Amino acid sequence: MKTASVKGMNDYLPSEVELRDYIQSVILKVYERNGFLRIMTPAVEDAENIDKSEGGDNLNLVFKILKRGEKLEKALASGNEKELSDLGLRYDLTLPLSRYYAGHKEMLPSPMKCIQIDKVYRAERPQKGRDREFVQCDIDILGSSSPNCEAELICVTAEALSALSIRNFKIKINDRRLLKSMLLKCGFEESQLDSVCISFDKLDKIGAEGVTEELNEKGFSAEAIEAFNKVLERRPFTLDMMPELCDDASAADNLKYIVDTVKSVSDSAFDIEFDISLVRGQGYYTGTVFEVVSSDFKGAISGGGRYDNLIGKFIGQSVPAVGFSIGFERIYAILKESGFVIPEKRKKVALIYDSDKFTECCAKAKELRKEYDVSIFETPKKTGKFLNKLQENGYGGFFILGQSEEVNELK
Repeated sequence: MKTASVKGMNDYLPSEVELRDYIQSVILKVYERNGFLRIMTPAVEDAENIDKSEGGDNLNLVFKILKRGEKLEKALASGNEKELSDLGLRYDLTLPLSRYYAGHKEMLPSPMKCIQIDKVYRAERPQKGRDREFVQCDIDILGSSSPNCEAELICVTAEALSALSIRNFKIKINDRRLLKSMLLKCGFEESQLDSVCISFDKLDKIGAEGVTEELNEKGFSAEAIEAFNKVLERRPFTLDMMPELCDDASAADNLKYIVDTVKSVSDSAFDIEFDISLVRGQGYYTGTVFEVVSSDFKGAISGGGRYDNLIGKFIGQSVPAVGFSIGFERIYAILKESGFVIPEKRKKVALIYDSDKFTECCAKAKELRKEYDVSIFETPKKTGKFLNKLQENGYGGFFILGQSEEVNELK
């Protein structure tokens, strides 16, 4: 049998789990301090819900679960591949939240301010920063269309990042309605917009020439591409330019309000900037989209947006909703690689005792736990080797019952 974990799904040593638990606890405390309520949903979702969720490219990365028993036998006999699966692992926490809210909204406050911190699954090609199993830390506000919701989510997310000593970050913000209007004015067709946006989203990576080359390869109208290039020449874009570049620039006022409000509330503690090229991959976003980028890590470390139509797929009526998700694994990587030390951490101490002194040992451990985290161990055969292994796993001291007068430091 294999001892290695499945690719893209990791085992974690005690010291790593300690850091992961600390990060989650800090984020959760910030979320709760701001009045958000935590919920939990299953890791498994109905395949029909997943297929209809407009999850963008993520729908190609769903771990599907085969039907069981007679249902699987019938599906195999049908020869129809689509009949083989009826369930799948969640690819994010937004779809489960939408289903949850649709089924429980009569018991929930409105607007609902909710927390989700849980694992999600995507059939990615494993690489640095991209695992198949990973944690997301989400806050969402359901039932309100006010732009103050976006401002609140941005400020709370920034507060959580700052509490984790993440400093070198900025918020990028856009509105899909502005982007759509600008591309239509350039001459692209409605049916082409998703494909154009996929290319446009690579602007920072491949530059304007690379985007143009990709659009030409896709066979779009030369006139539309030329008009688009003239727009790109006017970078950097500002919200004040949108009325000229878009037939419908009404969303620009909404964005300006959010940006100004965030700057005022945060006292400009972090940067927030308009970025017309920001797309976000999920198809369920309907308006505002935002993400956090850091100079300490390649790519976004948080992202989200407004998804006013997703809940409506369950109940037949539109429910405004907006959310922001912290990329937990990227935060964990930044802190781990920087040698981050958990502040105000209690020292872990090993209390070593002879096997016939268990009752006395427990009494001493109770006394020591007023100051330390204490684990008790029977006297090992090779004390030095044992203590070295404990030190490697984060222990800072030891006490030998019947010999020690005080805790000895492990150095």
